[in-house]
Amino acid sequence: MAKIRKIFVCSKCDAQFPKWQGRCTECGDWGTISEQVVSAKEKTSVPMAKTISFNDVKSETVIRYATGIGEFDRVLGGSLASSSVVLLGGDPGIGKSTLVLQTAANLSKDKRVVYVSGEESPEQVKQRIERLGLAVGNLEFVIETDIDVVSATLEGTQPQIAVIDSIQTLSSQEVASQAGSVQQIKATTSKLVEVAKKNNITIIIIGHVTKQGAVAGPRTLEHLVDTVLYLEGDRYQSFRILRAIKNRFGGTDEIGVFEMKEDGMKEVTNPSEAFLRDRAKVAGSVVTCIMEGSRPFLIEVQALVTKASFGYPQRKSAGFDYKRLQLLLAVLSKRAGVYLGDKDIHVNVVGGVKVKEPTADLAVCLAIVSALKNITLDGGLVVLGEVGLGGEVRSVLQIEKKLEEASKLGFKKIITPMGTRSKKEIAIYPVKDLKEAIREAFV
Repeated sequence: MAKIRKIFVCSKCDAQFPKWQGRCTECGDWGTISEQVVSAKEKTSVPMAKTISFNDVKSETVIRYATGIGEFDRVLGGSLASSSVVLLGGDPGIGKSTLVLQTAANLSKDKRVVYVSGEESPEQVKQRIERLGLAVGNLEFVIETDIDVVSATLEGTQPQIAVIDSIQTLSSQEVASQAGSVQQIKATTSKLVEVAKKNNITIIIIGHVTKQGAVAGPRTLEHLVDTVLYLEGDRYQSFRILRAIKNRFGGTDEIGVFEMKEDGMKEVTNPSEAFLRDRAKVAGSVVTCIMEGSRPFLIEVQALVTKASFGYPQRKSAGFDYKRLQLLLAVLSKRAGVYLGDKDIHVNVVGGVKVKEPTADLAVCLAIVSALKNITLDGGLVVLGEVGLGGEVRSVLQIEKKLEEASKLGFKKIITPMGTRSKKEIAIYPVKDLKEAIREAFV
């Protein structure tokens, strides 16, 4: 006989608890936990699964669809894969719908594309198409929020590409919660994945990002799809970074750079030149080079040092890891004798780029010293190097590509770690530690 037991389930996030509590510790909401009675099934004998040898499995060629947007294809691993499900996340107003609409318009020239929207009317989408100056071919529009109707429509029309804008607007009658809840999003996404695999349809899903930075709440949604992309950037700045978090049909080390303009998202084919376009020769500005995938990017690191107005000095950073900044400030103080205890320090990476590799360590240190001394560094200077706790300057990966990129944009002087050599006609100044780097930069 099946055993009966009681559990307590949160109606918002589906979290389960052995006893009742007023606040859900998973999602943080109050008054959402209710009692449910479940029965545990008795164990029965389970048949053994049949094993398959990979030598007997035939390889299938995956059909690819080029989007016509080079930066988008780069992040996807070359192009869209047939019967794949792509999740594109980002903050509201960042440009997700614009990018996907441009992609759908390009694909509709020789393929059948269905655009499903639960947020906008056909007239609104038509106005956006005209504003962006897009030429749509075989692009069809559906306004619907019921996942069963959407699934039936896709199975009946059999398009090669389908766009869902957005997943938060869809709902299933089988789930007793409002549209946009965790249960609804998981149920509707699972249904779309089933439709995509069964009918060989490539589906692009747009999802809004929560304050915690996850698409529609839980990270579990990302495991349901084949590819997860994030469109990053400040909505008040023009540059956008498209990054792959998961990709079953390609790598996740490439990024795409776009610039938001009045007529849509434009590819930035030379990110280094774009990021340095409006650079001003002021104290606290240093250029460094980082790798994003297979491409080197020249970026500007800015620092501002002022006397602290209150007892506790402020340290803030944008685009650079805050804990890494604290570490570098300690090294500057201990190993280079640069006293910063009574200073407010602000570090910014221009263009909305988020620096993760340690190549920018030395550039951040020299930018802070430049701002502290109020001395403008040489405009043709590029700084590369990781800074260790002992104040030593360590080597960085793929430095030859970074030197080549700096030479291509006309930079003539590069401060690098010891042992660096280059075939390019560019002046290299190897340094062994932070003190030597400061002396070389301020000659």
